[in-house]
Amino acid sequence: MKPVLVAGEINADLIFAGCEGVPAFGREILATDFRQGPGSSSMICAMGLARLGESVSFAGIAGQDSWGDYCVDALASCGIDTAAVRRDASLRTGVTVALSAAHDRALVTFPGAIAALQADAIDDALLARHGHLHVASYYLQDALRPGLPDLFARARALGLTVSLDPGFDPSRRWDVGVSDLLPLVDLFLPNAMEACAITGADTPVRALTALSNGHTRIVIKCGSAGCLSHDDDGQPVTVPAFPVEALDSTGAGDSFDAGFLQAWRRGLALLECLRWGSVCGALSTRGIGGTAAQATADEVRQRLVHFA
Repeated sequence: MKPVLVAGEINADLIFAGCEGVPAFGREILATDFRQGPGSSSMICAMGLARLGESVSFAGIAGQDSWGDYCVDALASCGIDTAAVRRDASLRTGVTVALSAAHDRALVTFPGAIAALQADAIDDALLARHGHLHVASYYLQDALRPGLPDLFARARALGLTVSLDPGFDPSRRWDVGVSDLLPLVDLFLPNAMEACAITGADTPVRALTALSNGHTRIVIKCGSAGCLSHDDDGQPVTVPAFPVEALDSTGAGDSFDAGFLQAWRRGLALLECLRWGSVCGALSTRGIGGTAAQATADEVRQRLVHFA
C-alpha cells in the first residue's frame, strides 16, 4: 500500500491542562499541569497514522528557528518522511497555546508559517509516490486553500484518494469554498460544531444530510456523543464514544481521523472504521497533548471488543 501524504501546517503546542475556565483580560487562572508537544491538526494526524503503522510523508513549511527544529524532529522521530518540508528563514514557526480541560479546550494560535504553504509546492512527482492525500486546518491555510481544487483534482487523476478535515474557522465565515470542494474529496471529517456551522443545520444529523452529495463519505465527530455517518444506502450509522478517563482532549479529533483512515484504507466496513476512529480519538486523551498517548494498532484491536 502506498504511503499517506499529509499536506499541512506545522506548529508547536503549549498545553496548560486542568484549567477550570478561560481567563478574562486582567485576570489569571491556574493550570494543574503543563506540557510542550507537537501541534497542528495535520501533524497530530500524521503522527497518529505513523503510530498505527502507516507509512507517512509530510509536506509543509516551518521557520528556520528552534520551534521549526522541534516540530520537524518530532515528525522524523516517528518515522515520517520530512523531505517535502521546507524551512524558510523569513518565517516564524507557528505556536498554539491550548487551555485544556478534560471535556474541551480553548486555543490561541500564532499562525506564523502555517499560512505559507501553497498547492504548487506539492507537485505531481510527489503525489505519484503516495496513495492517499490528507489535508486539515482548511481555514488556517490561507495560501493553500485557493489551490486545493487543482491539488485534489491532480491527486485524484494520479489515483490518490483524498480526505479533508476543515478545522475551526477563526473568521466564522465557514462555507468558504467547502461545498464546491467536496465533490473532489473522498472523506470529509468535520466535528459536530464545524458541520453545523458550515451547513447552517441545528443538529449533526441534519448537517450530515445537508453535506451528503452521493460521493463523499461524510463522518461527523461528536466528542463524548460518539460519531456518525451514512452507509451506502443513505442510512445513518452511529458509534458511541469509547469510554476512557480523559486528561486532555487536545487533538482527539485528529487522532480519530488517523484511526478512521487506517481502517478505511484497508477496506474495512464503515462501522469498523468508525470504531477505529472512536478508539483512537479516545485513547489520545489519556495524556496531555495531542500526541502523548496516541494508540498503536494493537492497542486499538484489544479495545474493539468493547463494541462487540
